[in-house]
Amino acid sequence: MRADRLLALLLLLQNRGRMTAGELAAELEVSVRTVYRDVEALAASGVPVTADRGPEGGYRLMDGYRTRLTGLTDAEADALFLTGAPGPARDLGLGAVLTTAQLKLQAALPAELADRTRRVQDRFHLDAPAWFRDADPVAHLAPVARAVWEQRVLRVHYRRWRGEVNRELHPLGLVLKGGIWYLVAGAADESGAAGAGSAGPAVRTYRVSRLLAVEVAEETFERPAGFDLAAHWTETARRLTAALHQQTARLRISPQARRLLPMQFGAAGTRALDTAGPPDGEGWVEVDLAVESTAVAVGDLLRLGPEAVVLGPPGLREAVAAAATAVARRYA
Repeated sequence: MRADRLLALLLLLQNRGRMTAGELAAELEVSVRTVYRDVEALAASGVPVTADRGPEGGYRLMDGYRTRLTGLTDAEADALFLTGAPGPARDLGLGAVLTTAQLKLQAALPAELADRTRRVQDRFHLDAPAWFRDADPVAHLAPVARAVWEQRVLRVHYRRWRGEVNRELHPLGLVLKGGIWYLVAGAADESGAAGAGSAGPAVRTYRVSRLLAVEVAEETFERPAGFDLAAHWTETARRLTAALHQQTARLRISPQARRLLPMQFGAAGTRALDTAGPPDGEGWVEVDLAVESTAVAVGDLLRLGPEAVVLGPPGLREAVAAAATAVARRYA
């Protein structure tokens, strides 16, 4: 670990020039005292590190010095696919490895290209989680990721809607969606189709935050032939969307609700606005909005308050009216 940190420190000085002990400590996630010791160790090994004193001081490498120790390790190469997502990389236990890999790449690039990569980092940032929602606790993400990588059987205790269950899983991949981690795995104790036309464990999706206990077994498993994680996830998301949107609500909405619809209903709200008819004298329009089951849709539509009127279907209109009447009685 210390050798990796010394190399990271050396590459930071090479890529960025003069840096203070505090800046190095923040980048390496260590104490300032540790930075002092590491700089001494680099100097003792023959690396020409210079300490400049004063308010503009810091550590720098002697002019013209460059290291050629920029080869990537297997772990660093594996981590590069997370270059744009440092938060998820930390969740997977790859934060320090990813940082070192990026530094090595920058050190190996010509000066002009290295400057461009730094400008990209300065100007673009990916923040995957949605607003106003804390990230899921993912205490077991690192061992799950190891099981995925090593193709090891995973024994889990899982909390689902209908209670807790024990499962023996064949972990096939991890997906980060809207700041939430999901495990795609074959459930060895359930029957189903693991792939087109082949019998085997049913491939299902598990929310990692609902894993209550995890054991990575010694035995390995064979991945289904031709399994494509990205294609599987795309199809799963399509089926889930189709299953959730069970009916279409006909609404009459105000100008205020037209602004709220995309924020409260996402893509479905945006598509609904595309169906809007011409506004009436008060600026209200009629739209068709894809909604979930009646029980879920009632709560969702009530969030629009008096800015929307449900015109149909009749069962949904009656359910929303009954809920609104009950609320009014509560405040009578």
